[in-house]
Amino acid sequence: MKNSLFLLVFLLILNSCVSTKSTLQNVDDHAPLPKLTSENTFLLTTYSTDKKYGYNQDYPINVYYRDVASAVKNEERFLNALAGPKGEKITYTKTGICCPFPNKRTEMGVASLDVYVIRWEGQKSQVTLYLNAYEKGALMIPVGLTSKNNPKP
Repeated sequence: MKNSLFLLVFLLILNSCVSTKSTLQNVDDHAPLPKLTSENTFLLTTYSTDKKYGYNQDYPINVYYRDVASAVKNEERFLNALAGPKGEKITYTKTGICCPFPNKRTEMGVASLDVYVIRWEGQKSQVTLYLNAYEKGALMIPVGLTSKNNPKP
């Protein structure tokens, strides 16, 4: 009985935190499927000109959703394809989740963004990227970063 009551309260709180309308601005279900390199990373060739892309929760990097198993794998495929501004090797750490939004691809009808901190040698300020594993969109290299596959903007 306690568990059922807890679950009911949790679901009510979660539901009250989620808007019925998504604020995501760059979802594109018609975006081309990302190509993979021989290193099992996404082939990133297009540089974003939008300074919000990836850096703002309303403009996350949509890494393409096929199923739950592909969600984390696709985030890693994207992040492992990135490099620092001068081609430096990066490291990344998932620091949390945020920003719940309505989503038809999850059982509960709610999804959230994953928040990553990106680091490289000689970095002057922290870089935080918002990734969305539950939607599809054009994959681009965020402003200020480069790609292992295409290091020059």
